[in-house]
Amino acid sequence: MNFNENQLKKDLPAIRAGNIVRVHQKPEEGGKTRIQVFEGIVIAIKHGKGINATFTVRKESVGVGVERIFPLHSPNIVKIEVVEKKKVRRAKLYYLREAKGKRALLKRV
Repeated sequence: MNFNENQLKKDLPAIRAGNIVRVHQKPEEGGKTRIQVFEGIVIAIKHGKGINATFTVRKESVGVGVERIFPLHSPNIVKIEVVEKKKVRRAKLYYLREAKGKRALLKRV
């Protein structure tokens, strides 16, 4: 077993594009740590399942779109919850960046 395999998390939920997820992150600011929650739609998963895997989560906050890219196996991510599963036909949902109104809605599974 090499170094990269030791760093992989084993207890990850099945994340897919279109899922609404809640990511619990542990940022360290000024020597203090706290839990920060970011909830939104997964619009992309990149670099497979390996150590370099990332996923992009998007949400609307006060009418402004906010996107965050999280490393899947980061030690700063405490927990990833799948809140709701949506049905999509694309692997990358970048069209949601410009979508307004009904076009921005995704179908439930």
